[in-house]
This record gives sequence, structure tokens and C-alpha cells, in this order.
Amino acid sequence: MIKTLNLQRNVTAILNNAYQIGYDKINNEIWQASFSLPLNDPKISKVELLKYVEITDGEEYIGLFRIIPKLTSKSESDQSVTYQCEHVLATLLGSTLFKYHQLTNYDTREVLQYLIDQQKEKHWRLGVVEIIRYFHYSWENENLAAGIFSVPKPFDEPYRWTFDTTTYPWTLNLVRPDTEPTCRIRERYNLIGIEIEENPMSVYNRIYPLGYGEGVNQLTIESVNSGIPYIEDVVSIEENGIIETVWVDRRFEDAATLLASGKAILKKWKEPIVTWNVSAADVSKITGVEIDKLKEGRIVRLEVEGFPVTDLRIMKESRSDIKGNPGDVQLEIGSLSEDLSTTQADLERRQKVNEVYSQGATNIDSHDYSDNCDQNNPAVIRFYLPDDLVNINSMILSYETEEFRAYSQATEGGGETTKTTTSGGALVDSTASGGSTTQTSTSGGGGTHTSSSGGGTTQSSSSGGDHRHRVFRYGGDIPHSTDDESIYSAVSNLDGSGAVSIAAHGGPTDVYTDTSSGNHSHSVSIPNHSHSVDIPNHSHNVSVPAHTHQIDIPNHNHAITLPDHVHDIKHGIYKLSTTPTSVEIRVDGNLVPITTTTSQDIDIIPFLSVGNEGRINRGQWHEVTIKPNGLGRINANIISRLFIQSRIGGTF
Repeated sequence: MIKTLNLQRNVTAILNNAYQIGYDKINNEIWQASFSLPLNDPKISKVELLKYVEITDGEEYIGLFRIIPKLTSKSESDQSVTYQCEHVLATLLGSTLFKYHQLTNYDTREVLQYLIDQQKEKHWRLGVVEIIRYFHYSWENENLAAGIFSVPKPFDEPYRWTFDTTTYPWTLNLVRPDTEPTCRIRERYNLIGIEIEENPMSVYNRIYPLGYGEGVNQLTIESVNSGIPYIEDVVSIEENGIIETVWVDRRFEDAATLLASGKAILKKWKEPIVTWNVSAADVSKITGVEIDKLKEGRIVRLEVEGFPVTDLRIMKESRSDIKGNPGDVQLEIGSLSEDLSTTQADLERRQKVNEVYSQGATNIDSHDYSDNCDQNNPAVIRFYLPDDLVNINSMILSYETEEFRAYSQATEGGGETTKTTTSGGALVDSTASGGSTTQTSTSGGGGTHTSSSGGGTTQSSSSGGDHRHRVFRYGGDIPHSTDDESIYSAVSNLDGSGAVSIAAHGGPTDVYTDTSSGNHSHSVSIPNHSHSVDIPNHSHNVSVPAHTHQIDIPNHNHAITLPDHVHDIKHGIYKLSTTPTSVEIRVDGNLVPITTTTSQDIDIIPFLSVGNEGRINRGQWHEVTIKPNGLGRINANIISRLFIQSRIGGTF
């Protein structure tokens, strides 16, 4: 029976005239269903696209589906409308994981709950989760159904999605499927026909898994697989030889998750695909025995002549007409058959997903440095590596050493500083002259110099006797007596220095004294007078003999006071004439075994600090130091090639 429901899940009609009701239940995929109505059925108007239909098979609830494309056929032999339906799990296709979403170290339930919470309309809730794993997950611009179905892909054990759409919100469960047979197919009991398809063309026993990125930046499993880029099955290789392939799914961004998914793929691909296509009769309606119910997901025991008893899982359950031929069921057991169209559809789906994933790009970054440095102040080059940096492809250091460079020669002074210097004293310095040097000076002559005496000075001298002296000047060779004073002229002046100035009378200049006897005294009075001296032309000859000078310097000190003052700066570029002879290089504190003053293309990746996983630390500063053994100037450059993805920031 089929019921139609509106978007509020209210029943709008019961389609009693529906026929050719069929469905396909496929393990861990969205189920499909179909039915037809007569073209003249009045309830056709109740069957609307994207509205719901509920299908039951007698007492068995099949599930809730929604209407997708319908096909109207009108001819003389057939006037009908056929409807295709998909399980309401497909409503998750209507929600998008827009932009980038990443979950790391969350368990399976937490991951599924996060995804369920991204619904725009909360149709589904999370029910039972029986398998718990921890993987790195990321999605970008995917639909929600694809994201949810991708969660158990890396599991190394069977899993099964189950649904409950009898209540709302509908419930989604992730459970462990049965591992023991719960139903049976026996020849001459319920087996109608069987076909076994074996396809060795899909056998691969060595797989190279690749994830996001391109070229050297494409994700591989080497970091979590002992440096080996592939996984393989030894038993299959021994039986069939090496058959290898590259498996690429750029949705994977974590190596551990990629490895786990690769192992799951290898487990499926290491053996030929064997599909048992079985036509059987569902006799459970007759026998009423549970073991006769052939349902998708169950383990069925096959008992067929010519084959060993085999237990396989029912991967697909198809019923073409539950109303007209209720006991007829088609089963795919073991592995789902994949024809060319199925494979191509899967490739197209993966390609569409990969097209909206950020694969990233390689970028070149440069860090430059030019400055003076010495053994106490090394050149320091710092750079930051962000958290979202994907890969570091290369990091190369080049540097050269030049002369120390200054830009001025003088600076300002503060002034008012007093400094005292002290000499030790008792120092004797002796200078010597070579001697025998004669110097001559010449006077022009003809000059007359006159000196004057103040006069009026009286000087008195005493003698032991009583006598007197008469001082006179002889007037001429004429007869005279000693008493005749007429021929004499008196001394006119005697100055304090004893110099006598005598008036000229035009006669001889001799001076005479009169006789004396006994004690006596002389009294001389020198009147004011003057002397005239006439200096003729002449010269002087001076001869300096060899001699020495000795200087004795006693203990002493000097006091110096500097007043407040400034010094003008003399601008210019000045270089030392010498350069350092060696350098010491460290990267994050790790010594680089290079000491030359110039070097190029040094790979510094092995010296960068790393975390517990052996990857270069992100989200922190890194530092390169170059320390010369003297004053110098370092010119350095670090060129990095970094692989990044555009998942943060805006478009400013």
C-alpha cells in the first residue's frame, strides 16, 4: 500500500490503484522505489514532486520516500504515470557544508552529531552509534549526505546504516551488521536461479593512496607508513603477482585517515569481485519462519550443488512488484556488481566533489636582512609560520659579510664636566744648544737721544780732616794764581746719582780740585741739566757658545673645566678596512656546520624546530642567527616555498 503525505507529513491520499510497486534496498546507499498509477486516477493530483510517499508490503514497513521525476506515458496500450522515488535520507542532499569544515581527534559519534547539526531543516536526529573511531575529517562545499556517508569509509570493519522514519525527526543509526547467518537460500527450497560473476580485472594488491594537493604537495601515506608510499597484500601478490594502481581521493587531508581508507579499499580490491546474482522466492509469507526472510544487510547461507556452503551478505534487495508478484525477490550477494555506467557515475561524483575542494598552491616568500653586527650582537632573522600552513617545500638561506658601516663621526656633549690630571713631579728636562753660533745686528746710526735729570739734588760726603775742596774747571792756559778764581768756573750740578753736569764755556774740560788738609766734607749741588748723546751708525756681533738648559718640573696637577657645549654631527658613510674572518650560524638554536663569511643556498629545513610528530612547528616564530667573530655587516636572505590553501580570511 502507498500513502501520500505533504511536507508536514500529513496523509493526503491512499493510492489504492497503484501497481508495479517496487523498490531497491542497497546496502549503505540511498534506497530507491517506483510505482505507477492509471492516467485517469483522480488521486494523481495528490502525488506531487518532492512530497512524500509511504510504502508498506503487507504488514512490513518498507520506508518513507519522496517523489522525484515522474514519467507520463500515453498510448493505446498504456495510459499511465510512473513515479520514481528516493528514500527521505536524500533530504540530507539539500543541506550544504559551505566553505571549509575540519574536525580533528573527535570520536565518530561527535563527528556525526556535528554533521547532523548542520541541517538547515532538522529532519534527522542521530540515534545509535556502535562503532567509535578517531580520525581527521574535513569537508569543503559538499552536501551533507556525502559528508555523513564518508565518516565510516576509513573503518577496517563492516558497518551498516539503518533508518527509522516512523517517527519524526527521523533517526539515523550506524551499527555493526550481523556476522552470523540469519537467513538461507537452498536449492529445491527457495532458490529460483543463480548467476555468479567473477571479475579479475578489478584486482589490485598494491595501492598508492593519494589525497589533496598536486605534485610534490600531494598528500601521501609515507609519514604514517614507515616511509613507504603504498600498501599491499602479500598473499595476493604471491598468488597473482604485483598488480598496482594509484588511488586518488583529494577529499582526504590527513595521512592517517587516507591510510585507513586505503586499507579498506585494498581489502575490497585484493581479490576478484565475485557477485552472486540470485533469484529466490520469499517463502516467509507461507512458512512464517524468520530464517526465510531475505532482507538487505543480512548474512545468507547459500547451499547450492556444485559449490561449497557459503555465507555472504545480501548487498542489494530488489522487488519489482510487491503487489503483483510478492514472492519474487532479486538479490546481489557478496559484492555489488559494478558495470561501466556505475563506475563512470562514481567517478563523476568524486570529480564534482574534488572540483570544489581547495587544492592549494605553492607560494614563494622572502625574508631579507642587512645590518651591522658583531660577536655580541648577531644578525637575527625572524619569521612566522602560520597554523594553516600545509607544507614547507623548501627554505634556503644565503648570506654575505661586508665591512662594518657607520654614518657619523661626532655626537653632542653634555658640558660642565671637570676633570683633573696630575703630574708625578720631579721631572728634569734638559735641552742642549750646539754652540758656536754668531749673530750680528746692525743699527742704522745717526740718531740723537737726550736724557734729562731733575736737578736740585744735593749729595754730601765726609773726609777725615778739617779741609775744604774747591772744584773748578780750568779756563785756559793763561797766567793765574791759585786764588784767582776768574779762570775757573764752578760745577753747575751734581744729581743724586753722582753724575755731574758742567756748563760748557768753550774751554778745556779738565776738572781740578783745590788743596785739602784734615778732616773735611764735600757738598755737591747738581742743578737741573740734560745730556745729549749722538749714536753713530754701528753694528753688534754676538757669539753664543755651546750650552745646555735644564728644567726641573715639580709635582703638580692640572684642573680642566668643560662648560656646557655640543658637537656638530659630521654625516657620511664610513667603513672599517677589515671584515670578520668567520661566522656562527644557528637555526632555532641548532648549530649549522658552516663558518665561511659568504655562502649560498643552505637548506635550513633540517635545523628548524619540530613537534612530537616530526613536523616543523606551526603557529610560532622561528629564528636564524648569524654571528661574526668581529665587527661586520651581514646581508642575508631566506627564500621559502610554502604550500597553502585559501580557507581563512576574506577577499579584501
